[in-house]
Amino acid sequence: MLWELEIRPLGKDGERERVCDEFDLLTHAERGGDLVSASARGFLLEGELTDEHRARLTQEVLVDPLVEVGEFAPVGTRTAHSYTVLLKPGVMEPVAQTVLEAVQLLGIPVTAVRTFRRYFGPPELPSLDRDVLFRKVLANDAIEHIVSGPVKADHLGFGAPYKFELRTVPVRNLDDAGLVKLSKDNTLALSLDEMKVVQAHFRDLNREPTDAELESIAQTWSEHCSHKTLKGTITFRDQSTGETRTYKNLLKETVFGATQTIRQQLGADDWCVSVFADNAGIVKFDDNFHICIKVETHNHPSAIEPYGGANTGLGGVIRDLLGTGLGAKPVCNTDVFCFAPPDFDSNQLPQGVLHPRRVMRGVVAGVRDYGNRMGIPTVNGAILFDERYLANPLVFCGTIGTIPCDKAFKKVYDGDLIVAVGGRTGRDGIHGATFSSLELTHESETVSGGAVQIGNAITEKKVQDVIIQARDRNLFTAITDCGAGGFSSAVGEMGADLGATVELDKAPLKYEGLSYTEIWISESQERMVLSVPQEKWPELQALCASENVEAAVLGTFEGSGRLKLSYQGNVVADLDMHFLHDGRPTVVKNAEWAPAQSVPAQPGTGAAQTPQDALVAILGHYSVCSKEWVIRQYDHEVQGGSAIKPLVGVMNDGPSDASVVVPVLGSWTGAAVGCGINHRFADLDPYWMAAAAIDEAVRNVVAVGADPKRVAILDNFCWGNIHDPKVLGALVRTAEACRDVAVAFGTPFISGKDSLNNTYTGKNGERLDIPHTLLVTALGRVPDVRKCVTMDLKEVGNTLYLVGTTKDELGASHFNLVTGRTGGTVPKVDLATAPKVFAGVHAAIAQGLVRSCHDLSEGGFAVAAAEMAFAGGIGADITALPGNLSDEAKLFSESPSRFLLEVKPEHAQAFEAALAGVTIARVGTTVSDPRLRVAGANGEWLLWVKLATLKEAWQKPLRW
Repeated sequence: MLWELEIRPLGKDGERERVCDEFDLLTHAERGGDLVSASARGFLLEGELTDEHRARLTQEVLVDPLVEVGEFAPVGTRTAHSYTVLLKPGVMEPVAQTVLEAVQLLGIPVTAVRTFRRYFGPPELPSLDRDVLFRKVLANDAIEHIVSGPVKADHLGFGAPYKFELRTVPVRNLDDAGLVKLSKDNTLALSLDEMKVVQAHFRDLNREPTDAELESIAQTWSEHCSHKTLKGTITFRDQSTGETRTYKNLLKETVFGATQTIRQQLGADDWCVSVFADNAGIVKFDDNFHICIKVETHNHPSAIEPYGGANTGLGGVIRDLLGTGLGAKPVCNTDVFCFAPPDFDSNQLPQGVLHPRRVMRGVVAGVRDYGNRMGIPTVNGAILFDERYLANPLVFCGTIGTIPCDKAFKKVYDGDLIVAVGGRTGRDGIHGATFSSLELTHESETVSGGAVQIGNAITEKKVQDVIIQARDRNLFTAITDCGAGGFSSAVGEMGADLGATVELDKAPLKYEGLSYTEIWISESQERMVLSVPQEKWPELQALCASENVEAAVLGTFEGSGRLKLSYQGNVVADLDMHFLHDGRPTVVKNAEWAPAQSVPAQPGTGAAQTPQDALVAILGHYSVCSKEWVIRQYDHEVQGGSAIKPLVGVMNDGPSDASVVVPVLGSWTGAAVGCGINHRFADLDPYWMAAAAIDEAVRNVVAVGADPKRVAILDNFCWGNIHDPKVLGALVRTAEACRDVAVAFGTPFISGKDSLNNTYTGKNGERLDIPHTLLVTALGRVPDVRKCVTMDLKEVGNTLYLVGTTKDELGASHFNLVTGRTGGTVPKVDLATAPKVFAGVHAAIAQGLVRSCHDLSEGGFAVAAAEMAFAGGIGADITALPGNLSDEAKLFSESPSRFLLEVKPEHAQAFEAALAGVTIARVGTTVSDPRLRVAGANGEWLLWVKLATLKEAWQKPLRW
């Protein structure tokens, strides 16, 4: 029998309020309350449930009696009219899965569970209201559907048994148009040149490919998996010099090349362990452990289904750590998001695009739930806002972990078993890798719903526990995660140098009906693939069983040089590994870059025309303001290793430059995590945008105590339509800056990821590219966390020092943004001076001479001083800003490589000695009065504002 348990809130109905607010936001009306009168959540449960069973479920398992009331009824018997939101068949339901496991442990005879949300309202709605309410507020078409009125069903099962049928795909006789159509219709994301190579290969074999073979090639050759643009041949014309340069492999000759140069310079002191060779980069940490880090993007799925996209983005990067070496233990997470402003005019939304507020809420919730449920602290991040991210939000998720020094490398051996560990396989994530390689359109929400997954953090936590134990018991020789492309990528990559035979019918499935190809390319979450010596399999199997983690032998790695797939004894694929991994034609592209026309600074038209107004406006800009609403949802204390938190200060609500964790408890050695990102500079010159991002990431970790000689960095390129030579040219110039700055700073890149074609084709065919965006993440070693400092002012009567040189660099600044001014010079990094600044600041911190330290970034000096003051609850008088610059430049220039530091008077002499050879200036003192005053060149106060006013401007915008 099928029952439904409807659970309503006692007291405040927060979900109803959310729905009404979102409807009103989208319609500019106040009618949401007329359409939805109440909300509920609930479960559909199948089983022969007695009164006692139902009472136990209500009282002990599914309802919180303090805030909810629950009532059972047979499905379809309730009379109040409602709109019930259900996940579409095949979409992962972690809550339903957990409930099913829990009630079965209690001995309650439930055989199937599904979750629902329910909203109560009138049976008839005006068509326009219904469309907005159903499609844009109550449900997401990509993964959910709505039942208006009673739910009518007699069972919860879905999926009919699969009847084997070998499918071949005719390609040998197709013309060019036919090849292009085949790629598009099947979401292969292969170019015409690539399709021609596939066609020629199978002509040579005198047969057609099977669907599994064609999908394997598409997954392996996808931009997401192979990074074919950045590894291809690019002819770059630099119009600023008239020079033409050709790169045979852009990544290898820039980002990778910088790291190789640095490692050669370090020689015997090289502290890099494994770079660009595994799922994450690894560097030395202490005598027993290395530390590793990876940052991923999950942009396209998050645009379609924000919660699921971000949820599995974080889950995926955690598995990258588990699949690094022989398995790393995650110790903390990071995230960076780029959204359109949350107050974006809903009337201007392109068709098929979710409102930025909904995207933001979903993304934050997705990252929150996964990290918190796995018990991994989220300690660092950033959020940027720009209307150009409207259709393509960016979601960066990172994880840092530790790995024993003797477990950093892996190897697959001939004869090892192919073992799948973790979650079952379903239809979620089909074509995820190839979908991420395409641009979005207004139809993506409908046609690519299968590319979106929902994660289950509890399953992944159990998988993590098994992997770490199995690693320490030497039960496997190699491991990787099932990410983009699923088994096709995981098994294909692990067996690339040998070969593999896979029996697809041995994979545990979530439900019946999956074809052999769907099993092969599914991106269902929480799965790892291990290479296991046959004699170790019984022990591994027993370990997995003891932790309630599924494990299955899918086949064998073998020295055949071929990838062989079978299903129920039928051969469904037989591919040459060399062709699969090395047969893709080289991508050849042209790129060009012309410098932006130099425009003198022009007066602004914005409301903020005085320095005080500008400071308040910048603090209140969405990109600068407090992200406490987000940070407080994350657990950044779990595991007990957080030394410097994301929020610091007297009230624990000031913006920390970076976070510091102690990865190995009991040690005083720490790891500082920071980031740098400023897409606005790329509007003027992507080279200096990249330089500024690296500089910001490094100075963020230096500001809290990291040794600049032991800072590793990661690159994440997110770009628009790279088929446009100008867009690609900006990427080339960015990569060149990465090379130059990394070598100058001695900061090696150890890992990275690119996400290209973040482009939206609107209903009328217009192309909307995201801004050129580079995220740089810095991982710094802190010799002694007891000497770390935070950015909040500490005491009255201390001296404030400005370290670094301020220049008239207001181009693309936040000052220009809030004042409406245009033109100006983009900030440029002095590659010779910056390392000296970092070294001097670190020396002063290490000697205990610094009470607080804050880097100067968005908003320049004025914003940094304001943040330090209101975070510490201590005022400041700034009386001697150096330089022959305008007052606006002194206050708001975003020149890089600068810090504002607080020093006790008795330490001033030693502090200045520690920074000998670096530009420093005494600029003011800390005072007891709770206000910030800054004097101009003529001695008059440019601004005089209470700290409470500054803090309120900073905290108010996202106080949701």
